[in-house]
Amino acid sequence: MKLYFAPGACSLSPHIVAQEAGIPLTLVKVDTQTKKLADGGDYWAINPKGYVPALQLDNGELLTEGPAIVQYLADQKPATKLVPAAGSFERYRVQEMLGYINSEIHKTYSPLFRPTTSPELRKDREEYLRKRYKPIEQQLAKGPYLFGEQFTAADAYLFTVTNWANFLKLDFSEFPNLLAFQARVANRPAVQAAMTAEGLRPAAATK
Repeated sequence: MKLYFAPGACSLSPHIVAQEAGIPLTLVKVDTQTKKLADGGDYWAINPKGYVPALQLDNGELLTEGPAIVQYLADQKPATKLVPAAGSFERYRVQEMLGYINSEIHKTYSPLFRPTTSPELRKDREEYLRKRYKPIEQQLAKGPYLFGEQFTAADAYLFTVTNWANFLKLDFSEFPNLLAFQARVANRPAVQAAMTAEGLRPAAATK
C-alpha cells in the first residue's frame, strides 16, 4: 500500500497507526503547495481532493480522509486493538472521538497556518480551540490515553493535530493532562519511527 503524505501533516496519523500495527507502507511525499510528487507527478491526478492523506491499496482502490484510513489500517490487524471490534459500542466511541477531533480541533487549526488570517480571526480560532480541548483534557484525566490504557487510532490523530501547537507556538499550559499525553505518545517507538521517516522529531525531544 502507498500512503501519500506531507511531513507533519494530518497524514502522520495513519502513518503512526500503520507503524503501531506493523503494516509496511510505501511513502509518497506530496508538496501540498504545488500538488506535485517527488518524481514530478501530479497529485491532483491521483487524488482529486488535492490534500493528504490518501491511501492507495494494492488492488488500486484509493481511500481518502484520515478517520476512514486509520480505521481501515487498524482493521487489517485487529489483534492490535487500535480500533475496537466492528459493531461494539466501544467502536462507536472511538468513531465519535475521531469525528470530534476532525471537525472541532483539526479544522480549527487550519486558519492558524494561513498568513492571510487576520489577527481578529486568529484570536477567535485560538479561543475556540481552547474551548474544544477542555473535554479532551477531562477525558485524559481518566487514563494515559483517550480510552484508558489502550492506545487507539484516536490517540494517533489527537497527537498529530495537537503537535501543530508547537509550530504555532501556542501555550497549552492550562492543559497539563494534554501535555503529558503528548509527551507520552511521542515516546512510543512506533510514533518515533513514523516521525523519523518523515524527517521530524518527537515533540518530547524538541529543545
